[in-house]
Amino acid sequence: MMTEKAELDAARHVPVLRDEAIGRLGVREGGVYVDGTFGAGGYARAILATPGTRVFAIDRDPDAIAAGRALAERHAGRLELLAGRFSDMEALLAAQGVSSVDGVVLDLGVSSMQLDEAERGFSFLRDGPLDMRMEQAGPSAADVVNKADERTLADILWRYGEERRSRAIARAIARQRAQRPITTTLELARLVEKVLGPKKKPGQAHPATRTFQALRIHVNRELEEAALGLAAAERLLAPGGVLSVVSFHSLEDRIVKRFFARRTGRAGRPSRHLPEAAGPEPSFTDLTKGGVTPSDEEIAANPRARSARLRAGRRTQAPAIALDNEAPGMPAKGGGR
Repeated sequence: MMTEKAELDAARHVPVLRDEAIGRLGVREGGVYVDGTFGAGGYARAILATPGTRVFAIDRDPDAIAAGRALAERHAGRLELLAGRFSDMEALLAAQGVSSVDGVVLDLGVSSMQLDEAERGFSFLRDGPLDMRMEQAGPSAADVVNKADERTLADILWRYGEERRSRAIARAIARQRAQRPITTTLELARLVEKVLGPKKKPGQAHPATRTFQALRIHVNRELEEAALGLAAAERLLAPGGVLSVVSFHSLEDRIVKRFFARRTGRAGRPSRHLPEAAGPEPSFTDLTKGGVTPSDEEIAANPRARSARLRAGRRTQAPAIALDNEAPGMPAKGGGR
């Protein structure tokens, strides 16, 4: 059962770009919406503030589902909590007898609650087990760090963290784990810092930031989940419905940007030397040309917002467009040094 303090903390949690993301949804009385990344329920609360709305809230983290039960009880019949991945939203809603919705909002990446809980192992700011599993099942970050071969580990750090010293870090990890397993967040963070050196300026990111991002994305298959989730939302949205997506780093945003560019007719020709090819009929209209970023005030209040970007589109009558190359959503293999 959620404690009173935990419930109060969740109610106070304001998602990054909440007002902008929910504003683009154009929430209307009686509308049906999906909050695909429920977390502390910030988006769901904002939608439920409009009378008569119904929200299907999805989260792969069992802790988030458990923490949201009190909110669901207060909004009985209007808020349904669904345990699972947002890429499976069609099946999850079909089980509830719902085949189309008026809006979908997604907040990609790790939640503040996961980062703040040392025992979840997402952050190097607090010592904890090297875990990082959103679903609390399957291989952990420690499994990857201690069992993946050196080349695979370097590829993970380069591909998902864009870490230029990926090979050097992988070599250091391989040397360390040959002596004893690497099992805690601070142990890994200190090892990476030895390879890269300490941060040189106030406000500069910790040297282990890219390594932790890469491991988290790999463990949770976040980029694939993002691409598949966007496509699922496109199929589920009714004409006129809105997809509103907040991303927090370039790899996520690249997928979202490419997704909307192809579906709003802005993808362009593959080469300037080739003739313009007729593409599919646009399945979205763009609601956030170039994307929306947080205000200086929001960044000052929440430094985690500094890299966030919102992109949104309104569904047209056109058929959904099949995924092409959004699913990989990552740089080519190799690289690093």
